[in-house]
Amino acid sequence: MGRNRRIWNPNAYEHVVMRGNNRQAIFLEDSDVAAFFRILTYAHEKYPFTMLAYCLMTNHYHLLIRSSEVPLGKLMALINKRYSDYYKKKYNYCGYFYESRYYAGKAITHKSILAISRYVHRNPINTNEPMVEDMKDYPHSSYRLYAESLCSPYEFLDLSYLPTILPPPYSSCIADYLLYCKETDLLDLEGEKLN
Repeated sequence: MGRNRRIWNPNAYEHVVMRGNNRQAIFLEDSDVAAFFRILTYAHEKYPFTMLAYCLMTNHYHLLIRSSEVPLGKLMALINKRYSDYYKKKYNYCGYFYESRYYAGKAITHKSILAISRYVHRNPINTNEPMVEDMKDYPHSSYRLYAESLCSPYEFLDLSYLPTILPPPYSSCIADYLLYCKETDLLDLEGEKLN
């Protein structure tokens, strides 16, 4: 039986999750994370996309991404193939690298975009044993960039949009977006599976 065909919406953000086969680590060193971002930069030059949030965990990654020029599947195929090729060559790895094809859930409304961004950013503190005490201390997440009010280091990463879609009583500032991420009661996405 074939896979379900993915429906591409060039205007929709999507929550992409990719996990290592058997939940094995796919990022062993900081140099692996750097290689992943080099691959994202290369992919952006070929197929421009916009990202609002990311979090690279040890054995999986999350992206909140919109591919407006080519189907998301084409973009993700490029990213995932190049990264698996890099990893297999560096670590002399054979066999399946990823658990399965990537998960992608659409984020159509402002509410769902915000909720997914918060879910992505909370990953390092929502593990069985939190990896850090504060989200801003996790080095491989875009939350740190928001918290430190840094300019985006990547052309594809938009750090200005999320605060502008916050609902009342929040204001459209980064401080309120950070507060929104710290609150834990808005993780429901109208029944949408997040991981």
